[in-house]
Amino acid sequence: MAAAVGAGSRPMLALAMGDPAGVSAELTARLVALPEVLDAAKLVVIGDRRVLDEGARVAGVTLDIEMVPLDGLEGADFGRHAFVDLRHLDPSDVERGEATLIGGTFATRNFRTALELANAGRVNGVCFTPFNKKAMRFAYPGYDDEIRFVADVIGFTGKVREFNVLDKVWNARVTSHIPLAEVSSSLSVDLILSELQLTYGCLRDAGYDNPRIAVAGLNPHAGDGGSFGMEEIEIIEPAVAKAKALGLNVEGPFPADTVFLRALKEGFQAVLTMYHDQGQIAMKLMGFDKGVTMMGGLPFPLCTPAHGTAYDIAGKGIADVGASREAVLLAARMARRSAGLSAAA
Repeated sequence: MAAAVGAGSRPMLALAMGDPAGVSAELTARLVALPEVLDAAKLVVIGDRRVLDEGARVAGVTLDIEMVPLDGLEGADFGRHAFVDLRHLDPSDVERGEATLIGGTFATRNFRTALELANAGRVNGVCFTPFNKKAMRFAYPGYDDEIRFVADVIGFTGKVREFNVLDKVWNARVTSHIPLAEVSSSLSVDLILSELQLTYGCLRDAGYDNPRIAVAGLNPHAGDGGSFGMEEIEIIEPAVAKAKALGLNVEGPFPADTVFLRALKEGFQAVLTMYHDQGQIAMKLMGFDKGVTMMGGLPFPLCTPAHGTAYDIAGKGIADVGASREAVLLAARMARRSAGLSAAA
C-alpha cells in the first residue's frame, strides 16, 4: 500500500537517527537542512529532539522542522520535514565514541518505528544514519545485521540483498557475510540467476529501463578456461546464459580485477560479484564518501550511507554528508517510481 503524500510529487521517507555516539546526529541535522533533500522528499525523522538539536549544534546548521506525533503524520505540513520525538535519550547520557547499550537501544527503537511506519504504508520508504552493530547487539541480542532486523520487525520472509550504490555503478553480490572458505561451495546456477533477477528488478525500480549487468568471475582471470578453477565454466557461465534467455541484459563472467573498469568504460549499470570484498573494496575506493547501501527485495526502498559511525570524528563537526544525501535521494527516486509519482520539480 502506497503511503499518502502531500502536494506535488515528494514521497514521505522515515529517517531513523542512528548511533548517537558517532556522527549520526550531525548527519541527520545536515540532511534536514539541505534544500535538495527538501525538494526531493519529506523526511519524517524518528529520534529524540534533544539529540537532534545537539547534532545541529555540532554541524553548525539551523533546523526548520515540524514536531508531530506518530498519529499525526498524515496531517502534517507537507512543505517541511517532520520530527517524531520519542524522548528516549538525554544527550548528556551519550558516551561519544563508545558502543553502548544506551546507544543501541536508541537506534533500534528509531529503526523499528521507521520500519513499522513503512510496513503500514504510512511512509514510502526508510533511510537511516549509521548504526554500530556492536551497540545494536547490546540492545537486540539477535541482531546479525540490518536485513535480519528488518525481517524480524515486519515479518518479511522474502529474499533481501544489500546493494552498494555509486552514481556511476551498482554492486550486487551473490554471497555476503560468510567466510571466504565457504564461497565456492555456496555458489550455484540458481543462486546466481536469482541474484541477477533481483538486481535487474531493483535497477528498474531506480529508473533504469534496460540495465546492463556485468558478472565477475570467482577465480583469477575468470578461471582462464579452467586452468585456475572450474566455477566459471560449471556455474557462472550457465547462470549468465539462463539470465540472457530470460531477457536480462547480462554479460560475463569477466576477470574480477578489471570488471569494474569495464563497467565504467562500457556503461554497465551494475556489477554482480561472487563475494563481499570482491566488490566492496572497489566500491569504497571509487567513492567512500558517496557510497550508499540499498536493501533490495523489500516492499519499500531502504537506503543508508555505506560508511559507519565514524567514532573517531564524532562531535568535531567535520562529518561528510555526501553519502547520507545520496541515500535519501536514491530512496526518494525509488519511492516515487513505486508509488507512481511524477518526478520532483
